[in-house]
Amino acid sequence: MNRDWVPRADRLAAEALAAGDATGWFDRLYDAGRRGEVAMPWDRDDAHPLLVAWASERAPAGRGRRAVVVGCGLGADAEFVAGLGFDVVAFDVSPTAVATVRERRPGSAVEYTVADLLDLPAAWRGAFDLVVEVHTVQALPLDVRARATAAVRSLLAPGGTLLVVAAARDEGPPPGGPPWPLTPAEVTAFGSGLETADLQRYADRDEPAGSRWRAEFRRPPEG
Repeated sequence: MNRDWVPRADRLAAEALAAGDATGWFDRLYDAGRRGEVAMPWDRDDAHPLLVAWASERAPAGRGRRAVVVGCGLGADAEFVAGLGFDVVAFDVSPTAVATVRERRPGSAVEYTVADLLDLPAAWRGAFDLVVEVHTVQALPLDVRARATAAVRSLLAPGGTLLVVAAARDEGPPPGGPPWPLTPAEVTAFGSGLETADLQRYADRDEPAGSRWRAEFRRPPEG
């Protein structure tokens, strides 16, 4: 992946965060990619390996069930989840990202839509049997992290599963960012009020000095 967009991301994020805007820089960065000023950010053909491995291990039955992919970007994870048989809604705060993925995948069964994790549609509350969150909350500043985490959790239906993939770090002062990798306390916070089915920390194959969380939580069925 060409990562010449990273310096632009750092600059746009710093400007937005200094203005008190937690999410506005995402669309500006995708727009720069669309106009060819930098390579398209987060542009990958394949689903995240930890999502693929989870699906291989769990073999989730998607037929007749709904899934949502948080911060879907250009759709690789959403298309993979749809391939498992789920009826998938995939959203991103960036209109440019959503427009791009719709153009790239005109025959997709995924419903790509623009939405803000910090201001989700009320109809989505408790509406999904599978919630997939890959690297979105870690890109948000610490002062909105608890709110974003709760918003992800709110999407989960009774009996449903929440899968979180995020960069990992130990407890202590946060590094400069974004992203801001998640501490053990931050990743377990996704499971507040839920059952923890799995929580593992893996070596990062792309960044040997780093590691990633893969966390699975389940909401108990009603009754």
